Order: sequence, then C-alpha cells, then structure tokens
Amino acid sequence: MNQPPSSKTAAPEPPPGTPAPAPTGWRRWVPGLQLLHDYQPGWLPRDLLAGLVLTAMLIPVGIAYAEASGVPGIYGLYATIVPLLAYALFGPSRYMVLGPDSALVAIILAVVLPLSGGDPQRAIVLASAMALVSGVVCIGAGLLRLGFVTELLSKPIRYGYMNGIALTVLISQTPKLFGISIESAGPLRDVVRLFQALFDGKANWYAFAVGAGSLVVILLLKRFERVPGILIAVVAATLVVGAFGLEASHGVKVVGEVPQGLPSFALPLIEMKDLTAVLIGGFAVALVAFADTSVLSRTYAAKTKTRVNPNQEMIGLGVANLATGLFQGIPISSSSSRTPVAESAGAKSQLTGVFGALGVSLLLLLGPNLLQHLPESALAAVVIASAIGLFELRDLRRIHRIQRWEFWLSIVCLIGVVVLGAVPGIGLAVLIAVIEFLWDGWRPHHAILGRVKGIRGYHDISRYPDARQVPGLLLFRWDAPLFFANAEQFQRCIEEAIAQSPTPVRRVVVAAEPVTSVDVTSADMLVELERRLSKGGIELRFAEMKDPVKDKMHRLGVLDEIGTEVFHPTVGSAVDAYLGEHDVDWSESGNE
Repeated sequence: MNQPPSSKTAAPEPPPGTPAPAPTGWRRWVPGLQLLHDYQPGWLPRDLLAGLVLTAMLIPVGIAYAEASGVPGIYGLYATIVPLLAYALFGPSRYMVLGPDSALVAIILAVVLPLSGGDPQRAIVLASAMALVSGVVCIGAGLLRLGFVTELLSKPIRYGYMNGIALTVLISQTPKLFGISIESAGPLRDVVRLFQALFDGKANWYAFAVGAGSLVVILLLKRFERVPGILIAVVAATLVVGAFGLEASHGVKVVGEVPQGLPSFALPLIEMKDLTAVLIGGFAVALVAFADTSVLSRTYAAKTKTRVNPNQEMIGLGVANLATGLFQGIPISSSSSRTPVAESAGAKSQLTGVFGALGVSLLLLLGPNLLQHLPESALAAVVIASAIGLFELRDLRRIHRIQRWEFWLSIVCLIGVVVLGAVPGIGLAVLIAVIEFLWDGWRPHHAILGRVKGIRGYHDISRYPDARQVPGLLLFRWDAPLFFANAEQFQRCIEEAIAQSPTPVRRVVVAAEPVTSVDVTSADMLVELERRLSKGGIELRFAEMKDPVKDKMHRLGVLDEIGTEVFHPTVGSAVDAYLGEHDVDWSESGNE
C-alpha cells in the first residue's frame, strides 16, 4: 500500500534562475546565518571541492599581492583567511571571493612604502590601519544606505583610474621580474631607474627566466577557466628553484621560511604623523574596493538571477576589512580572478570561501616550509598577469570613436594616477567626476520650440528650420535641473531668445518637463525673472512641470511671488490658453 509522503521530506532545490527571497529582520544583516537555514545538503560536496580548488589559487596570489604591497607575504595569507570567514557571515553574495587584490596594490604601496622606512613590522601596522579605516568607511556607508556612491564615477573615468592603477602595478613589479631591487620614487622615476639598472648589468637573468617563464605559462593558460594556470606556474617555478639550488648558486630571491601558525589579534597603533596618509589611503581603498565588489556582485547576481543588496554588500566588505585589520592583514577587495575560479569549480554558497580559508590555515599549521623556495620573480609574474587583466582598451577605443572628450577625460585620469600616485589619483578621478557633472548641468542643452508641418507636438527650431513659432509666444525648453550653477545661464538664455524672436514676445512658456529640481538660487532667479519680464509687459508661464518640483517651488516661496495660476499640464494646452487670451493670427490646421 502506498504511503503518503512524509511531511519531513526535504524541500527540493529551487529551479535554476529562481530568485531567492530577500532576507528580512535580523537575517538581512547576517546573510550567512540565513544561508545555513536554507542550505541544501546536496551543495556540500560541490562547495568542498570548489574550496579545495580555490585554496590552490589563494596561497600564491595572497603572498604575491602582499609582497607587491610592501609587506611580508605571510600577511597576505592572513588577509586571505580572515576576510573569507567574515564575508561568509556578513556578505550577501553566494559566490564572492574576497582577499588581497591587484587593484589595491598601488594604493597600499603608496602609503606603506614612504612611511615604513623598510621596517616590515611597521609596514604591516600601517597596512592593517588602512584596512580598519576602509572597514569603518564601508560599514558606515552601508548603514547610511550609500551603496549608490560608486555610480557617481562615469565609465570613462573608472577606466582611466583602473588603467592608471594597472600601469602603476606593472611598473612596480617589473624590477622584481628581473631580480632587481630599486627604491621606489614614483612610477616615472622607477622606469628610469629600471633602465639604468639594466644598463648597468644588475639584472639577475636566472630570476628573469623563472619569472618570465611563469608569466608566459599564466597568460597561456588563462583562456582555460578550469585550468589553475597560476598554481601550475608557481609550483613549477618553486620546484625548479629548489631542485637546481638557484637561490644559493645564482642569487634568485625566494620567499624563505614562512612563520607557522594562524593570525592573532593585534590592534594596529600608528603614529599621529602617519594618521592623515592612512586615513586618505583607507578611504581610497574603500572606494576602489566597493566599486570593484559592487560591479562583480551585480554581474553574478544577474548571471544567477539572485538578489544582492548593495548596502549589505558594502557592510559585508567593511566587516571583512575590519576583521583583517584586527588580525594582521592588509586591505582586501573582491577578486575578479578567484571568484570565477570558485564559480566554475561548482561553488554553491559562501561555504566555498570558508573551505578555502580552512585550506590556507592548514597549510600554515602543517606545511609552511612548502613555500620556502617560492621565487619572488614568480610572484611578480602573478601580479603582472593580474595587472594586465585590469587594462581596459577595447571599450576605450569605442568611446574614442563616439565621444572624444570622455576618452580624453579617461586619459587625464590615467596620467593623474601614474604621475601623482594612486591615492591622489583617486582624488583627481572624483574631482573630475564632479566637474563633469557640474559642466553638464552648468551649460545644458536648451531649445526654442515651434510647430513642424506633418509632425505632432512642438519641436526644436534649430533642428527644424521650417518650424513656425506662434506669434508673440516664446516656447522655451530647458533640459536640466535648475540649480545655482546654471540659474544665471537660464535667465540669460531666455532674455536672448526674447531679443531674437521674430515677433514681439507677449508670453514666455517654459517647457519644464526635463526640469527635475530647483534650489534656493534658482528659485530667487525665477522670481527676479518674472519681475523683469512683467516690467516689459511679458508674462511667464510653465508647462509640464512635475508636481514634486511645484511643491519645492511652493516651499521656496516662488509661488507666493509669481502666483499659482502659471502652470499648464502640457505645451499644447499652454498654446491653447495663449491663443484664447490673445488675438493672434494662427492656424493649427496649416501645420498638420
């Protein structure tokens, strides 16, 4: 006899592409606990396997990015373990892998190198302090729901900044590829010093052979997503150096002995004289890290049809940076190279990152000596390969073709990063973004409208020279919000249009549908404009003004001065009202 299905039967896994319900209550702040509640047993083998695959990549990359950032490689492993565990609890994305990243290398190095004086302990204190600052900034921004801030940087500006970062990282790692040690004095001077060192015969060609060979292997295998090219290159380089004794016989620099054990709690106490540089650097890290993380998070959310809250993403990233800063780690971000590895290896949840962190921890506890023959030139190759991946050239060519001035904005940002450094470079990028926004609003497009035969509505007479204007009526469209930067321009444009009108103007109607806001300055300007027009016998009206803008005009006192009967729902109704109040020779039928 058939038994009825048990009520305890596990719920089936939802079909692919079904959006997961958004967490509510306290679970929205700790998505990892919600994950455990909804976890499917069938996911565990996939997460475990993906975690093991990920571990093989986390170790060399963590060491490489730490060395490139000016701190000993072990702290890159600490910055791999702790953030993965923190993000598993507080991060909303099921696939995101966090850790040291090439996009942050130049920013960290710009602060650590001049302030540490070559002292590795001071270097990690400075880097950890930057991670704390970044964590606090990200958490605060997430709680204030400022997840939209990264959208303020336009695509060309982001390209310019990231291309500048990539070039800076490339320049900083190339000397290590040749086995040359130079004291950094900025990207341009570093290039000069590198060529001088090569001319003086200081290159270690054995180190270069190992590093260049590693780079070639990584780049060749990069096209195969499931092949761990970085792991293969690094293991091969380590075996070659160890087997042939290249460290002792030919001076090839290696990582050496790695301390055994796990990261411990340590509050990074910096000197007051270093505070400003650390604060600026930490803020720059927060902006770059969240920009990268939000883009990658949205990409995978769209790919898997899941929901990701950008504010919670900022909080998850902030907690991960805060945690790594308190456990001797360097600032971290999402990884556009390790995340696809986890996803392609079959990851189903944040437990993949937890298993990866456990794998790195086991290495530090049981086998730290496995890394002692790892050559620094191979690590430089890992960072260089990642930096090459940061360059965006294809879309810049498209931008150059369709919008030249935005292309040159991107180039200015690139030059700013390379010449001024990563931290001032991001300040320059933000400044250019603000100027770009203000410029667009300062001198927006405006038009005088007329009637075009055969086309309904009213249209820009500069595009339709045969358009007819209603005698005595000026239809003026302003394609931007009204605010302090363009208020005088708005008034000047209307006065010029009145002066150039083919017939004496009796009424001005502002087609205000594109006007999304007004401020105090523009409100006072409208009152003054209405007074000046009234003295000349000209009326001021508005058409298609949005209700929120009307409400704001009322709060700012504009309507108390110009009246409340100045609005028309459409341009057509404004024309009809004018024709009904004035004796004008005008035939609509002649325009259809």
